[in-house]
Amino acid sequence: MIYSIKTIVGREDVVLDVIATKIQSEKLNVAALVHPEEIKGYIFIEGELEDVLKALSGVPHVRGVIKKPIKLEELERFLKPKVIEIELNTGDTVEIIGGPFKGEKGKITRYDKIKREVTLELLEVSVPIPVTVSAEFVKLIEKKK
Repeated sequence: MIYSIKTIVGREDVVLDVIATKIQSEKLNVAALVHPEEIKGYIFIEGELEDVLKALSGVPHVRGVIKKPIKLEELERFLKPKVIEIELNTGDTVEIIGGPFKGEKGKITRYDKIKREVTLELLEVSVPIPVTVSAEFVKLIEKKK
């Protein structure tokens, strides 16, 4: 069953992290946790109600649980990846929005359109390091002049 959890808006990711840690440490029977970016103030948890309630007890920023289960079909549109085609070119400045280098900015040195991979040099490091990431994990900041 999938249940909705009401949280403080803007604290959804913190709640997800705390719940995930609690699920692992207490070996609770919870299958999935998700926070669709479009839905503010809610996260969704899949599991038995008893385990869901145990996972939520004492977690800060949780405002409550809606005990009426929701259907997966209601969430499907939020779970499908969005195809956003951005035109990237060598020399463009981008920010990495996912993965281990999240938050870093870099200049594109190579863009493989077939593999959808971007190789870039990080800007805010003392020694330039080439890093290759999926094009899905970069956000265009500035086009090459």
